[in-house]
Amino acid sequence: MPRIPYPADIATAPEASQPLLQAVEKQLGSVPNLFRLAGVSPAALEGYLGLFGALGKGRLPAATRERVALAVAQANGCSYCLSAHSYLGKTLANLDETEIAANRLGRSNDARADAALRFAVEVLNARGRVADDNLRAIRDAGYDDGQIIEIVQHVALNIWTNYLNELAGTEIDFPAVDAGDLAA
Repeated sequence: MPRIPYPADIATAPEASQPLLQAVEKQLGSVPNLFRLAGVSPAALEGYLGLFGALGKGRLPAATRERVALAVAQANGCSYCLSAHSYLGKTLANLDETEIAANRLGRSNDARADAALRFAVEVLNARGRVADDNLRAIRDAGYDDGQIIEIVQHVALNIWTNYLNELAGTEIDFPAVDAGDLAA
């Protein structure tokens, strides 16, 4: 049972959240629990959707965005986000099981994506205080400063969803993946 209750449907959400949740439903075909939870605060939902939408227009490929989300969710032990991004990684980004397992460990079988994940995990672990060598490595992998900033924003956005879901005890509404089920 969730520790922070959220509306069962769009009609019972706060009035200011309803059009935002309707847009999510139109885009995804359903309204995942995370969105209904965030919709308890219309400002939080609007902020989340705004940043998520803006980053979707960025220069990082969808597969890299999903890989970062998987690495951050695993590091933070968020089974809700891990379940969601494992599903999205498979269905939207065409990542296979081997790649998803590597991504959860902050690695990738693709050399360029591996550099992005290593950097994202270092940003997470060092709380942004990455060493010059880490910054040089991501640049050497072909990422420019704009893409580096986007990686940092993806880390931050995923930390927020991880923390919110862990705090709230959000019920998983994707095929369940347990963060504790991965051997390093």
